[in-house]
Amino acid sequence: MSAFIIETLIKILIVVAVFSFLGGFATYIERKVLAFFQRRLGPSYVGPYGILQLLADGIKLFTKEDVLPQNANKFIFSIAPIIAMMSALIPMAVIPFFGDFTIFGYEVHPIISDINVALLFFLAAGSVGIYAPLLAGLSSGSKYSLLGAARAAIQLLSFEVVSTLTILAPLMIVGSLSLVQINHYQSGGVLNWLVFKQPLAFVLFLIASYAELNRTPFDLLEHEAEIVAGYVTEYSGLKWGMFFLAEYAHLFGFCFVISLIFFGGYNPLWFIPGGVAIILKVCFFVFLAMWARATFPHVRPDQLMRMCWKIMMPLALINILITSIVILL
Repeated sequence: MSAFIIETLIKILIVVAVFSFLGGFATYIERKVLAFFQRRLGPSYVGPYGILQLLADGIKLFTKEDVLPQNANKFIFSIAPIIAMMSALIPMAVIPFFGDFTIFGYEVHPIISDINVALLFFLAAGSVGIYAPLLAGLSSGSKYSLLGAARAAIQLLSFEVVSTLTILAPLMIVGSLSLVQINHYQSGGVLNWLVFKQPLAFVLFLIASYAELNRTPFDLLEHEAEIVAGYVTEYSGLKWGMFFLAEYAHLFGFCFVISLIFFGGYNPLWFIPGGVAIILKVCFFVFLAMWARATFPHVRPDQLMRMCWKIMMPLALINILITSIVILL
């Protein structure tokens, strides 16, 4: 029992450390990717190829003055970014990042907790993140932050409904909510990947994920084209940074889940070992999110809601109906 507790604590520390670093490193990668697509330099002065820009940004965030608005509820104002980080990291407890492997005769299971409702836990724990922008906007004492929080709550609630409905069709085929079982279902080769059986579910889930992650073109939570910054208008320094570290960490989590559900997970890919294969898949989906940001224009809030309720929701329900008929037949 003590060995199990120690192993679990080590896994938790590794996940928190690795994804906190990846969340910060993704900011550098995204700036480089956007610079490539838009023919500009990006980070290039701090270190070779600007690689130390991440360190410079970290120093800036840690040393920048932490401003507390005069009319803010200071406790809630301070706890909102912590909720954002927790809602991004806790769902990773049920993600099997790789297959089992052995070190010095000890078998390691690279998952913190393999529960039979892993996918439900991932979606539910991640949905708690709605409280971060909501509390941030309510506690800031600013009408701009309050309006941004209301817009964030509407967007997140809407697309959580769509993403949950969308994922039902693949689950009906697999018959399990465990991400490990979903991965094993696709172990027969590339043709067994669920993306070929549920292409519509994959497209809808990917779009809903971008909306939940505040990714362009659905970045209406904190709209970079506006003068104010939505629910984070009054934030600065490390608290501001925590919101966006959480966003990038959650992006990696969603990319792992998409790879596990639709693209064979950590099963070997031809001559490529399973651990390397899933890393390549996750890197592709992270790059795809950055590619989308460099390519598509922003949408209006009314366009986003119309797409959610009048297009994606009916398509998700139709997909569930067709899948159920095929299974019964």
